[in-house]
Amino acid sequence: QVQLVESGGGLVQAGGSLRLSCAASGRTFSSRVMAWFRQVPGKEREFVAHIRSSSITRYADSVKGRFTISRDNAKNTVYLQMNSLKPEDTAVYYCAATRSDDDPRYDYWGQGTQVTVSS
Repeated sequence: QVQLVESGGGLVQAGGSLRLSCAASGRTFSSRVMAWFRQVPGKEREFVAHIRSSSITRYADSVKGRFTISRDNAKNTVYLQMNSLKPEDTAVYYCAATRSDDDPRYDYWGQGTQVTVSS
């Protein structure tokens, strides 16, 4: 069983930065794909970024060049550095994990952290 706890959300002005953290419990953190998703009320949850065990990353087009995902396997933590934030980045951000790098399903989810970007 894996528990994910996000932190770092808050209120920021447009153009500002925030760094989200997601601490994972359990073993084999380094072998999992870790990802960030976000959701706005009334809309479907959308993919933001992921990082594989090899540290290969992928980003949604909407955040490419502004957000950076990284991981620290020694701390069982994944980060999302968000720069040049826009009001449309406002959402609840969720951390997610797969069972392994070969499994594409995100079986584990955090409780979410609110990010609000004011114009």
